[in-house]
Amino acid sequence: MAVIVQVDFPYAGPFDQRMTEQMSDLAASINDEPGMLWKVWTINEQTKEAGGVYLFDNQANAEAYLAMHSARLRQMGVEGITGKVFHINEALTAINQGPVNPA
Repeated sequence: MAVIVQVDFPYAGPFDQRMTEQMSDLAASINDEPGMLWKVWTINEQTKEAGGVYLFDNQANAEAYLAMHSARLRQMGVEGITGKVFHINEALTAINQGPVNPA
């Protein structure tokens, strides 16, 4: 069963095209993570936060990624990381056209 991973952390920037340029290699590497189906990158320039919402094929892959990514962020000096794994109510999500069906 597919699961959602939500990660948020303090981020001072950049938030513009420079962010895209600086993070493109990281974004491409995330595609190689076991079980990762998609990611939506999140940013809030006003509150100086960034993160993402991910869809993984199963809980084990989601939890492994969350542990690895949290450790990577801490190695980069990021503190205040919030990471959560959520199960999906697929029936209600389908009503709202949520793209969570991995099939």
